[in-house]
Amino acid sequence: MGGKIDCYLDIVSFYSYLAFLDLIKNRKALESHSVEVEFHPVFLGGINQGSGNKPPWTLPAKAVYGNYDARRSIDRFPGLAISFPEDLMAVAMTVVPLRALHFIKAKFPRQTFETTMHYLMYRFWSAPNMDLSKPQNVAQALSEIPLNFRGYLDGAISSSTPQPITAQNSSSNLLFTPSEIKQIMEGASASEFKDRLKAKTQEALDLGAFGAPWMWVTNSKGKGEPFFGSDRFHFIYKYLGLPVQELALIPAGDRRAKI
Repeated sequence: MGGKIDCYLDIVSFYSYLAFLDLIKNRKALESHSVEVEFHPVFLGGINQGSGNKPPWTLPAKAVYGNYDARRSIDRFPGLAISFPEDLMAVAMTVVPLRALHFIKAKFPRQTFETTMHYLMYRFWSAPNMDLSKPQNVAQALSEIPLNFRGYLDGAISSSTPQPITAQNSSSNLLFTPSEIKQIMEGASASEFKDRLKAKTQEALDLGAFGAPWMWVTNSKGKGEPFFGSDRFHFIYKYLGLPVQELALIPAGDRRAKI
């Protein structure tokens, strides 16, 4: 077997959050089959503009259906607390945290990068929703990240505001020091990481992206194909030749049909 899943995602994309959780939850199983997972922050607004796509809620019929689809998608993650921002478009300019993520990805270990991405999506999609379009809020979020944050993956479903730093919640329990946060925010303003975000967004467009999450999956033969959305993993695993359990309807009267 073997292969790689390159996942292009944006904090502002709800389905990117779900895809991230799914891939992190299943990473050990994927690694057991020699499948690598890599996350690439991209700017969804740039993908929409570059592909000619529009946010689904701009079409009334899609907006109505989206409420059903979001609820069903959340149900795949029992206990996950989701709160949608009151005005998503007003907070959709996520270039600062995305550039910060590229800086972290380049300068820190993979686990630090992924923990940061997880926490930023958690703060964006949990009440009280943090507006990460504002640099000061990004810096605040970075200062809050617990060292071993796993959120929903550890059963943490609380949507309450993180507690301030105390003697019990000292800086030694946090992911970043104040000096590191300063470096990250400076890096987010540097041309190198502005260009890196642009390049990754263009890379996704070149791979056919018209939304997020966009996944480019390469199998053991070196052949790649695109997959779109947070509910296509059964297709991805089949493409990679991984053993999966198929969803099957149980006939009435079968003893397995008893709940």
